[in-house]
Amino acid sequence: MNKYLYLGVLFATVALIFYSLSFWINRKMIKVNKANCILQTTGLEFDIVGTILMIIGSKNIPITVHGFIGYSALLAMIIETILIVKIMIKDSEKQRSIRIYSWISYIWWITAYIAGGMIAMVEIKG
Repeated sequence: MNKYLYLGVLFATVALIFYSLSFWINRKMIKVNKANCILQTTGLEFDIVGTILMIIGSKNIPITVHGFIGYSALLAMIIETILIVKIMIKDSEKQRSIRIYSWISYIWWITAYIAGGMIAMVEIKG
């Protein structure tokens, strides 16, 4: 595995940790709070850098099945981060909506993460 892919996977794994912490805090708290926003935003930053590094390090074209899943999961997390920050700033009554969306985007992102790991294992063995 080349250094860009290795670093991309490392950044994606750190993003997974931040997203997971944000997700579980969101599930436990009554309202979105500052810690939730910081964790989600930090996860998004690691996710973007990880995605860029994986694109640079990949021998494949950027548009593959995994690429589509990954890009759509990243887009879902961008939307979730914007919603979380917006809800916290405006202290809106949309807490239930963000929890539902958060669940969907988190599961989709985890799906992309697992799919990427499976593809990497196949490529390493092949």
